[in-house]
Amino acid sequence: MELSVQNIKKNYGKKSVLKDISFSAADGDCIGIVGGNGCGKSTLLSILSGVLRPDGGSFLCDGVNLFSKKDVSSSLIGYIPQNSPLIEELTAFDNLRLWCAKDEILKSLEGGVLNMLGINSFLKTPVRKMSGGMKKRLAIGCAVLHNPKVLLMDEPTSALDLACKEKIACYMSDFRRGGGIIILSTHDTSEVEMCSKLFVMKNGVLNHFEYDGNVHRLVGSFTS
Repeated sequence: MELSVQNIKKNYGKKSVLKDISFSAADGDCIGIVGGNGCGKSTLLSILSGVLRPDGGSFLCDGVNLFSKKDVSSSLIGYIPQNSPLIEELTAFDNLRLWCAKDEILKSLEGGVLNMLGINSFLKTPVRKMSGGMKKRLAIGCAVLHNPKVLLMDEPTSALDLACKEKIACYMSDFRRGGGIIILSTHDTSEVEMCSKLFVMKNGVLNHFEYDGNVHRLVGSFTS
């Protein structure tokens, strides 16, 4: 599978938020996007997910423009936004039921992704009583139950404890080994090190960055 993001633009009034964003990805890639707060990372992921409309550009999968093929896009993509998409009054299981059939959920709890994410341990807990880590793992579970080939993750492990980060990192590695493609925004150096390609976004422009482990140099690329 080949993904190609081509010349994506987004404007808010006279302000250009995204300026001709382009990159490509293939099976097993993890595309990382870093940058300062408000630089457009979340806007780009929202556009790629289909939540937000671009003002120009295309998002191709094997030559098919996903912006004009919503049915293909929804089956292909799993989107985990930075803010929780969960319904606070419902339990973990009830939230999952909004996304998938009961039989598929039970199968995944037995030996699939929901089991790997440890969701069994809080299945009957209302979302409003969950920790941040529980909510993030559940949001990922909801997003991937339909077996997407592409994951869009907006700061997936932000403010989580080490145990939860490890569970999510293990899932991300397994997903890529199966040929899946991940596109993520991050401020986390452990996630940066997982990336096969890294890009820096600054003032709405995306540039490729060769990361050599020098965090100071990386931060300077979008703060200087």
